Amino acid sequence: MDHDDHVYLLRKGVPAPGGVWADLGSGTGAFTLALAEVAGPTAEIYAIDQDERALRQQQRAIAARFPDVTVHYQVADFTRPLTLPPLDGLLMANALHFVRRKDNLVTGLKSYLRPGGRFLLVEYNTDRGNPWVPHPLSYESWATLARRSGFSHTELLATVPSRFLGQIYAAASW
Repeated sequence: MDHDDHVYLLRKGVPAPGGVWADLGSGTGAFTLALAEVAGPTAEIYAIDQDERALRQQQRAIAARFPDVTVHYQVADFTRPLTLPPLDGLLMANALHFVRRKDNLVTGLKSYLRPGGRFLLVEYNTDRGNPWVPHPLSYESWATLARRSGFSHTELLATVPSRFLGQIYAAASW
């Protein structure tokens, strides 16, 4: 996948330019860059990852490509309480599959969202993992988990083929 694929997966999930967003498990920022493009220069993004070096690399990439987007970098574990403002949107791209027990986490993450806020998930469309993607969840499994976690609506936004595990999807829940 490349930047255009990342943008394609997120585009329908960002209802309007701007807003306050968090990208949890953002790594070196492939999807943070896509979010910066889609949400535009009036967006404010919180990039959260445990790897400080990855966040520094991401910071350089954002500064080079989207210097007008405000990004706050936090070295943190998204499975623990975070210091965030009320969010218009929350993005987890290829990060939730590292968590075995997802129910309590997703319910807790929902609490960071303002009323009507969106949870964008990018994930492999399978329920069977491997050593590199240990606990993926198919779109159907995400829709069920989102409903159990208190989201009233979940929509499949887009899919792209993946040579790893067949397909990646993007979904929005609110």
